Amino acid sequence: VQLQASGGGLVQAGGSLRLSCAASGFTSAYYGIGWVRQAPGKEREGVACQSSGDGWTWYADSVKGRFTISGDVAKNMFALQMNSLKPEDTAVYYCATEIGGCADLNRGAADSWGQGTLVTVSS
Repeated sequence: VQLQASGGGLVQAGGSLRLSCAASGFTSAYYGIGWVRQAPGKEREGVACQSSGDGWTWYADSVKGRFTISGDVAKNMFALQMNSLKPEDTAVYYCATEIGGCADLNRGAADSWGQGTLVTVSS
């Protein structure tokens, strides 16, 4: 699977950003696609995930109510809308996929990775 992420940048606290991910080369009809982030000096953590089969979504507690994952399965285009951003959201964000669902993505692991895109939230 090939993943191309875009949309990172610098924003003030309270602002919004939208990350996009273009995917291709899926070999399974059932997969999870989501976002994993890594802040400086910290381990990777799952942020959000959506399953291809039923559209089920998962969010990390730290982003619930602020971030929304969405996707067009037919077009293989996915997005993460990030609102009410906080300085602690600063990280490199990776678009990622997992064959079969979101179990690994929720823990910050994945089968395929896109390149990271940096999100910086200033206070």
